[in-house]
Amino acid sequence: MELKNFTGLPFYIKLACVLFSIFALGYLVILGKEVLSPLIFSCLFSILLLPLAMFLENKLRLPRSAASMVSVLLLLAIIGFVLYIIGSQISDLSKDWPQFQAQINKSMYDFRGWVSDNFHITRRKQLTVINSAASKVASPEVVGSTLLSLSSILLFLVFTFIYTFLFLLYRRLIMKFMVSVFLDENKTLVHEILEQVQFIIRKYIIGLLIEMAIVATGVSITFSIMGVRYAILLGLITGLFNVVPYVGIFTALIISAVITLGTSPDGSMVIWVAVTMLVTHLVDSNVLLPMVVGSKVRINALITVLGVIIGEMIWGIPGMFLSIPVIAVLKIIFDRVDSLKPWGIILGDEEKKQNKLAKGKKVEAEVEPA
Repeated sequence: MELKNFTGLPFYIKLACVLFSIFALGYLVILGKEVLSPLIFSCLFSILLLPLAMFLENKLRLPRSAASMVSVLLLLAIIGFVLYIIGSQISDLSKDWPQFQAQINKSMYDFRGWVSDNFHITRRKQLTVINSAASKVASPEVVGSTLLSLSSILLFLVFTFIYTFLFLLYRRLIMKFMVSVFLDENKTLVHEILEQVQFIIRKYIIGLLIEMAIVATGVSITFSIMGVRYAILLGLITGLFNVVPYVGIFTALIISAVITLGTSPDGSMVIWVAVTMLVTHLVDSNVLLPMVVGSKVRINALITVLGVIIGEMIWGIPGMFLSIPVIAVLKIIFDRVDSLKPWGIILGDEEKKQNKLAKGKKVEAEVEPA
C-alpha cells in the first residue's frame, strides 16, 4: 500500500501542505473533543469486550444485541465495584477529617518554621501567600467549573458506554464500511491492518490492566506492612494513576505523601512512602512494563512522554490516557504504508530488538564451521 507523492512540486509547497494539514487536523480534533473523546474510549472498550461478546453470541446462542448488552453491563459492574471500594475508603478518610486537618496544619506550621529559619521568610508572608492561593481555589468561578466538570464527566461516561454497546452491535457493518472505503486492490491489506490493530490494542489493554492490578496489589501490601493508614486506597490510586506513563506515578506519590502526612503521627513515614513509590516506579518501568505491556506496543520513551504532553494539551486528562493507544495505532498504520515507514521507525523502540538480532547473527557466525 503506497500513498501518492507530490512529485514535481517544490519543497516549500510540500512543506506548506503538510503543515496546513497538521494544523487543520489538530484544530478539528480540538473542536470535536466532546464527540471524539468518548468515541475513542468506547472503541477501545469495544475491542476489549469483543471476544466476550463473540463468546456469548456463538457459544451461548444469545442474540447480538443481548450479548453486547451483557458485555457492557459486566464492564460496568467491574468498574462500579472498583469505584465502590475507592468510595468506601474515601468515606473512612472523611470520618477522620478533623484529625487529618489538624495533622496537616501542624505539619505546615513546622514547615513554615523551617522555611523561616533557613530562607528568612517570615511566617506572616508565607501565610499571606497561602491564604491568597486558597481564596483563588475556593472562588465561585472555580467551584462552578468544578461542578460543570463533574456533570461533563457523568455525560462522558454515559455516552461512552452507549457508544460501546453500539460499536459491538454494529461491528460487522463498521468493518464492512472501513474496508469498502479503499480501492479493491488495497482491501486485503486494509483488512489485515484492522485485524492487527484490534489484536495489538486488545493485548495492550489487557497487559495494562494486569500491570495496574500488580502495582495496586504490591503497593497496598507494602503500605499495610509498613503500617500506613488507608493502604488499600493508596494502592488503588497508584494502580489507576499508573495508566498515565511517568506523570501518573508521581501524581500518586504526591497524593500518598499528603494522606500519610495527615494520618500518621510519625513524619518520617512520608519519606518511606516516597521511597516505596520510587522503587515501585523503577520496578514497573524496568520489569513489569517491558514484560507485560512492552511486548505488545513498542514505543520509545521520548515519543511516550511527548504523546502524554500533547494529549494533555489537546484533550486534557482523557488525552493523557488515550495518547499511547492512539500512537500504537498510528505506528501499525505507518509500518504498513511504504511512504510512511520512516514515521513508524521514529515511533518505535527497535534498538533492543536490533541488538538481539545482531548478537544472534554474531553467535551464528562464531559457531559456523570454517
